[in-house]
Amino acid sequence: MIEESQKKSALLVATLASFLTPFMGSAVNLAVPSLGEQFGSTTVMLSWVVTSYLLASAAFLVPFGRAADLWGRKKVFTIGVTLHTIFSFLSAVAGSMEALIFFRGLQGFGGAMIFSTAVAILTSVYPPHERGKVLGFNAAAVYTGLSLGPVLGGMLAHYLGWRSIFYFTALCGLPIIYFALFKLKGEWAEAKGENYDIAGALIYVFALIALMYGLSSLAAVAWAKWLLLIGLLGLVMFIMLQLKTPSPVLNLKLFSDNKAFIYSNLAALINYSATFAVGFMLSLNLQVVRGFDPQQAGLILLFQPVVMALLSPLAGKLSDRIEPRIVASAGMLLTVIGLLVFYFIDYFSGLWAVMANLSLLGAGFALFSSPNTNAVMSSTEKKFYGVASSTLGTMRLTGQAFSMSIVTLLLAHYVGNIQLTKDSAFLLLAGTKATFLIFAVICIFGVFASMARGEIRSEAKAEGTR
Repeated sequence: MIEESQKKSALLVATLASFLTPFMGSAVNLAVPSLGEQFGSTTVMLSWVVTSYLLASAAFLVPFGRAADLWGRKKVFTIGVTLHTIFSFLSAVAGSMEALIFFRGLQGFGGAMIFSTAVAILTSVYPPHERGKVLGFNAAAVYTGLSLGPVLGGMLAHYLGWRSIFYFTALCGLPIIYFALFKLKGEWAEAKGENYDIAGALIYVFALIALMYGLSSLAAVAWAKWLLLIGLLGLVMFIMLQLKTPSPVLNLKLFSDNKAFIYSNLAALINYSATFAVGFMLSLNLQVVRGFDPQQAGLILLFQPVVMALLSPLAGKLSDRIEPRIVASAGMLLTVIGLLVFYFIDYFSGLWAVMANLSLLGAGFALFSSPNTNAVMSSTEKKFYGVASSTLGTMRLTGQAFSMSIVTLLLAHYVGNIQLTKDSAFLLLAGTKATFLIFAVICIFGVFASMARGEIRSEAKAEGTR
């Protein structure tokens, strides 16, 4: 029996880390125009401030998830928070856009260790009948980070400059390192003793980076299509290798005869592909098109994550009582509606319409996220919690990177590879409307994927009685 103190420590550490990474991400969105002014960067270069972090995080998630199952989730988590803190500081002192993008990539390397272990630690400590509740709290922490990011990040960027966001992130990492080292007791490594597939891990990382970089660079470089092809071939090679390896990095049996796991991950991929870049595009629109400063834009963007933070614990608790597919699918449907509404909102629409629709999107995200996570983690064995968590994280981050890739392509098409100024405001608005329409269409497929996952409550209850 796991002690209550251990449960509380795990929830504290995972919650703090789950707050920090989205806080930084949403805060950086508000600093993008300031970065463009200081470094004289183009729209494509600015998008890489976000994409480099996502690329590194997504590429290393599964390898680190497997490492956590073998060597200990607490150990990998603690190293990840430490690296994330160090590279946050180095991002703050970066002297060029190229250096900032490089350190952001390394920051994502540490972030992959956090993303692959935080939810796995919670799932290891809490029994099935309590998971929805604690995953709801964890999701609330994520959305609280998203809430404070635009407000506090906007204030920091406005009064102290964009570097202060990274200094603040580095400072926040220190107490998490302390709690992980001295307050979180125990270790979880149910696959301890099995071999680590180094070749599989290297092929996976190379293939995913090639695939995502090629996709993100299609609008900028001619050879990106060949890199995209290499990435696809690399993933095929990886799958063939995993089928033959006794102790694979990614156990493909997780996907066989497990509808809940397959479709929950697919739903996550679609959801984040269709929603992540919403904040990025709205931040640019509020500042470039409507003329707000970073602080004002942050206050407007606050509506979405506040609703998400308030509703996530309720949604998680609801998924302990009602089938997660029902709750999550309702959330996905609300998201489709919100994205379609943003397509019809233009320069002449009142701010009340923007804020009301952000609240609607927040409700949709909240109803989807924690029930979907509950479905994934409740459909796997304990020895695969790290891999399952990192697979879900890979879907999330790959979706986020894909979302930014769509934005990069559309910005290149509608605005061009130029600096954003007031003169390009209506070109940006046209690109934004096209983005939201494409996102809405993508998200419709997510509703069907979410509904197709089947039931998981009966399995979770059975596990809880064993």
